[in-house]
Amino acid sequence: MEKFFKLKENKTNVRTEILAGLTTFMTMAYIIALNPNLLTGFAVGTPLWNGVFLATCLASAIGTICMAFLANKPFVMAPGMGLNSFFAVVVANIAVINDTSYDNAFQAALSIILIEGIVFILLSVLNVREKIVTAIPLGIRLGIGPAIGLMLMNIGFGSNVGIYAKDGGPFYVMRDFFGAMTPKLLKDDMGADYDKMVVTVITMFIGLIIIVLLAKKGIKAAVLIGMLVASILYWICDATVLGENPFASLKTASFVPPFKDMFDTTLFKFDFKGLFDIGIFTAITLIITFCMIDMFDTIGTLVGTASKANMVDKDGNMPNMKEALLSDAVGTVAGACTGTSTVTTFVESASGVEAGGRTGLTALTAGLVFLACIFIAPIAAIIPAAATSSALIYVGIVMLQGLSKVDFHDLDQFVPIVIMLLAMPISGSIGHGIGLAMISYTFIKLFSGKAREVSVLTYVISILFIIKFFVIV
Repeated sequence: MEKFFKLKENKTNVRTEILAGLTTFMTMAYIIALNPNLLTGFAVGTPLWNGVFLATCLASAIGTICMAFLANKPFVMAPGMGLNSFFAVVVANIAVINDTSYDNAFQAALSIILIEGIVFILLSVLNVREKIVTAIPLGIRLGIGPAIGLMLMNIGFGSNVGIYAKDGGPFYVMRDFFGAMTPKLLKDDMGADYDKMVVTVITMFIGLIIIVLLAKKGIKAAVLIGMLVASILYWICDATVLGENPFASLKTASFVPPFKDMFDTTLFKFDFKGLFDIGIFTAITLIITFCMIDMFDTIGTLVGTASKANMVDKDGNMPNMKEALLSDAVGTVAGACTGTSTVTTFVESASGVEAGGRTGLTALTAGLVFLACIFIAPIAAIIPAAATSSALIYVGIVMLQGLSKVDFHDLDQFVPIVIMLLAMPISGSIGHGIGLAMISYTFIKLFSGKAREVSVLTYVISILFIIKFFVIV
């Protein structure tokens, strides 16, 4: 372990790395069930759902283990949120255009992910993606971590709580619970879910306070312990206050992996004809769109999380960036081959970094647990959303400390960062937040008479984002 992962050089040890890997996994375990739900329209138990479930576990494990051995970084991968929702919309549109079933359209859309992954492998090997990273101005790179922090807090206080209104939209703790005029009005709106929201909010804040108190004492497992305490508290409240059995799902859960369903529906099921039947131009546009979103989501997560862990040099560059990007590309290809949307580095990796993870052993631990989830997914599924929210909120708060490195008096640097700080949590996309920051940075420099301070590649990236945001195709 020491020789391969260079633990002493990175000022860590086996125990810390394993705890960090478990922490990261627990904060993102929701993806195991949520991803197949989103990609199949909550068609739980169908062959397609089972196939996507297995693909989620396998692709996450493959990509993450590659990250461990190729880049020796504590970053964990899984099918990206936002990208999976976009993928589901694309599948539905392909089904309508080609007048075919959702399952057939799904296989056509998987072809997009395969092409995207292969393109990224080539770009990573040729160092093109690494050059794109260095083209992002240092000021923006310094702001990526804090912006991701706000995004994590927004998830923790929002959609992650898993409580939905009658119209299907998620209830947000800050907007809906604390934003309500009176508790009575909120209860009338939420109905039976009001008590669940109260339990969730209380559990979330207790978990957060426990994490903070333990972190102040220098306990590296603070996030993991806080999540465990919050989980136990929620389970107790679930049984005593809500009158439900928190472990009821385990009674009917199957621990036998549905490999046959994956073989029949998603494993290497590419339909290139179905993809290009929607029109060559439309197909190419979709491929480029997926590439841009994934590229900047990954770059943003790697740069932001690495900055928080002090894994960057004085110029804000992360060692082994090429290997990390290559691992991400391999994960995407693995996802396409097994049957899921784009696999990318998860922002929740920051929770493992905060727990002390500094090497690939953290990633290896999380990757092996993802692999084990082929058999133990029902156990991972009982981790309450309130517990993961506590971790996400805490990590988000800690990542905001990165703003201390920003020169608030330099408007060329500060204005794009402020825009990014707002754009990421509101749009729900790391890539879009970086894109808006790049565009604003370029225009400010251009019209301030400092056009020469902007690199050619920065201009190109800004133009591509302008096309993406404003050109209708």
